[in-house]
Amino acid sequence: MTPTMIRIFILLVFIFTPLGASAKQTILIVGDSLSAAYGLKQSEGWVNLLQNKFDQEQHAIELINVSVSGQTTGNALLTLNEHLKRYQPSHVLIELGANDGLRGFPIKQIKQDLKQLVETSQATGAHVAVMEIQIPPNLGPRYTSLFTAVFSETTQKTNTTLMPFFMLAVAGNPELIQNDNLHPNLQAQPIIRDFMAKEITIWLEKTAP
Repeated sequence: MTPTMIRIFILLVFIFTPLGASAKQTILIVGDSLSAAYGLKQSEGWVNLLQNKFDQEQHAIELINVSVSGQTTGNALLTLNEHLKRYQPSHVLIELGANDGLRGFPIKQIKQDLKQLVETSQATGAHVAVMEIQIPPNLGPRYTSLFTAVFSETTQKTNTTLMPFFMLAVAGNPELIQNDNLHPNLQAQPIIRDFMAKEITIWLEKTAP
């Protein structure tokens, strides 16, 4: 290839590469019923609403939602490798622990499972964020306190991002909660979408190369 042809090739690449183009970020969301649109249609859940928002704003972000209602940290470990291999995400968001805590699972076990979820994801090169789950104080203040601490302790030990619990944006308003007093209803989903749009944007900026 002559010098003139090389210059033409470089010029063509520049012309046909959109300004500001960037590689697509793929976020694997590993969660439970709070992210699985429990009691709603999948299209009504916050994850789908957020994907629509990213698409409309032309952000190169793809959300892959593998959340399952009732899922625990231990359950998620059984399928995580399969999801990581299939989707090869650049980022993994772990929104788990509520079902562990509500069932009174041992804190040590929750901590161990959560750490394994993080390290398994990191082994693929993915950036990881762990959501700080909070549960009602039904099992007493000591258990509740130890449970909440699991999430910050895990992110500190694994050098990952601690993400605020999205339910904090709606939990104080009974009009935004389903009749079971646990799950966000249809009206709550856009609020969670906007909360997560902000948090995910901060996370992506923080982990940008």
